[in-house]
Amino acid sequence: MNERLKELRIERKLSQRQVAEYLGISTRAYSHYEIGDREPSVSLLIKLCDLYDVTADYLIGRTDGY
Repeated sequence: MNERLKELRIERKLSQRQVAEYLGISTRAYSHYEIGDREPSVSLLIKLCDLYDVTADYLIGRTDGY
């Protein structure tokens, strides 16, 4: 999941800070998701899906299509 989060963020020209603000968390907390140290809660996963307009299956690596 961490690679896809980073790829999507970069594709959409967003900073980690912008994504963190959208999620209502600190930039440091968000960076842990991209590094792979932590996984987002279900509620944050849903927000990420909404932000990037992708399915949860795509984000967690179950499918290759958005």
